[in-house]
Amino acid sequence: MPQTYSVTLKKIIKDNGLEILSTPKDPSQIYVISKDVNRPGLILSGPDRFFDPKRVQFLGLSEFGFLNDLTPEKRAESLERFLSTKPCCVIITRGLEPMEELIPMALKYRVPVLRTNDSTSGCMSTIIAYLGVELAQRITRHGVLVEVYGEGILIVGDSGVGKSETAVELINRGHRLIADDAVEIRRVSSRSLVGTAPDNIRHFIELRGVGIINARNIFGIGAVKMTEKIDMIVKLEQWNEHKVYDRLGLEDEYMEVLGIRVPVTTVPVKPGRNLAIIIETAAMNNRQKHMGYNAAKELMASLGMAEEEDDDEGTVLEVWH
Repeated sequence: MPQTYSVTLKKIIKDNGLEILSTPKDPSQIYVISKDVNRPGLILSGPDRFFDPKRVQFLGLSEFGFLNDLTPEKRAESLERFLSTKPCCVIITRGLEPMEELIPMALKYRVPVLRTNDSTSGCMSTIIAYLGVELAQRITRHGVLVEVYGEGILIVGDSGVGKSETAVELINRGHRLIADDAVEIRRVSSRSLVGTAPDNIRHFIELRGVGIINARNIFGIGAVKMTEKIDMIVKLEQWNEHKVYDRLGLEDEYMEVLGIRVPVTTVPVKPGRNLAIIIETAAMNNRQKHMGYNAAKELMASLGMAEEEDDDEGTVLEVWH
């Protein structure tokens, strides 16, 4: 069963510039656990057996228009039906002034009420994206995450194979570091993975023989980045003369991470190979494949050896849960 994550209301308020109108206790002690949000029009107008109080609730012009058209008795009844479910929080949009019954009723049922000047749809989009990241399923893996020509490259391999040294060379060539040693990977949608570094080791790199360095301080603020989407994985391994390495790149290989297939390239390491340049080339080649161009297939076609179409979607090398 997937682990459930939470984010405090205090963090949501701070990160999204929300105004507190009322709160039953310290927002740092109130937790949101659902990535979904809701506009409670149905429950305001009548019973709603599918209403989910774990979702952040939004009150905008439509909800206020409906409530203000009711008699005071009916409005109180509607608000009580809604707030008695004890939703995790209510956000009023467009800077609207709450009707006089709302705040006392919210305090009665211990429901936090917040406000924003943004439009309802705009604020909902922002909160959905925010909660999608904060509450995403996640794992932490040993590796290095860098941005190369706009592609998020997760470099993995055995300890001592040269991941951190390659990252430093890439930074020196104008690319950016996201995480070294430990990469926190979050599944932010059904198709996307985002990587970041744990707060306590962000921007630090360990170089054997040199020690710990701070990439931001040495190379400048432009050399680091907080998060990046993971577009491909580069697996570094010591050169094995008995292993046959792919020389054409006709067959795609993948690594399954949190249920999402990520393209993977295995790069053998031996003296004389410039890993930074190889990874730069792999990043640009991966971008071309996203755009529908495959150099290996073009070469085969020009030689009259076009491969037959099949249903093979590639080889899955490893699964990360």
